[in-house]
Amino acid sequence: MNHNILSLTRTTLGLGALLALTACASSSPVLDASFGNAVREARAAQTLNPKASAQNTQPALGIDGKAANEAQKRYVDSFKAPPKTFEVINIGGTITGE
Repeated sequence: MNHNILSLTRTTLGLGALLALTACASSSPVLDASFGNAVREARAAQTLNPKASAQNTQPALGIDGKAANEAQKRYVDSFKAPPKTFEVINIGGTITGE
């Protein structure tokens, strides 16, 4: 009977050690091989014409260079300071703002 218990204990410990070693196995090479594929595929699916910038050499119509430059400057300046808040009366009846 002692022999059976000893054999069962060794088998259980051996299987436990094998199970513990399989947890150490790395799946990283498999995951690293496809890392970023979903993003690249989504970007490709959303791109209508990948050569559009190389094919379109015509300037934009409807605005001259000076006006476009000033519009770009105003756009950049709009992020330097937040817009002023205004007072709003909410449902609770309190006034918010400055």
